[in-house]
Amino acid sequence: MAESVQSAVRQRRRFRLRHPIAHLVLCIGAVFMVGPFLWQLSTSLQTFGESVSVPPTFLPHSPQWSNVTTVFSALPFGHQLLNTTLMTIARTVGQVLFSALAGFAFARMQFRGRGVLFAIFLSVTMVPYQVFLLPQFQIMQKLGLLNTLVALFLPGMFSAFGTFLMRQFFRQLPIEIEEAARIDGANILQIFWRIMLPMAAPGMIALGVLVIIWSWNDLLWPLVVNSDPRQMPVSAGLASLQGQYTTNFPVLMAGSLLASLPVIIVFIVFQRHLMSGIAFSGVKG
Repeated sequence: MAESVQSAVRQRRRFRLRHPIAHLVLCIGAVFMVGPFLWQLSTSLQTFGESVSVPPTFLPHSPQWSNVTTVFSALPFGHQLLNTTLMTIARTVGQVLFSALAGFAFARMQFRGRGVLFAIFLSVTMVPYQVFLLPQFQIMQKLGLLNTLVALFLPGMFSAFGTFLMRQFFRQLPIEIEEAARIDGANILQIFWRIMLPMAAPGMIALGVLVIIWSWNDLLWPLVVNSDPRQMPVSAGLASLQGQYTTNFPVLMAGSLLASLPVIIVFIVFQRHLMSGIAFSGVKG
């Protein structure tokens, strides 16, 4: 009895010692995470001289709110924001729908060559994204889609990673529900659309959030297929503000801050669904 009491006392002491250390580590991590955002906010309110001063200026002497309006005069920012929104919506809807269809087929349907075909799907994730740029550009060129909104989202509507994620999620769903639906006379499309798809909502939300973040920040592909500023998304438009010799950093940071707010809000709203969906889909291989 005395030994158990002493053991409990030692465990409590270790817990009390680790508790402030854990908080200290978390606070340091929070500083590294929030620090760049605070620096971006501070720079967006500075003058150009303050942004390039040495030593650096952390707080603006007089906040320059005009930097926000300068973004709209330097770029067709509203039009580019609309392009980014439409591109993100199209990519998200396409990836979630096609990935759910393919993931359900690989997880639930039995057909010859399923394993080989799925291995080919997975091999795509091992190839660098830049390898596909030239073939995709040539396809868009032959279709006459360069400098159009369709060129921004069409190749991004399909994802091998999304297929893998949804396959893992569908494999965790109980097979008894599918068997009961078959006994009741439901065909494969009815099982997918009416039963499995609603049950896979957490996985679809997780995939959707990942696609939104990736699409909103995509830069390389829009720079390749679109050279017209009015057909660019916000990411490519902000990249054009960087000059060869000088860059107006306050205006660039103000535009980056405005472009970051929507995706930050989406992540905050759906972060619980994102974590739970990924965790559930990764229970088994």
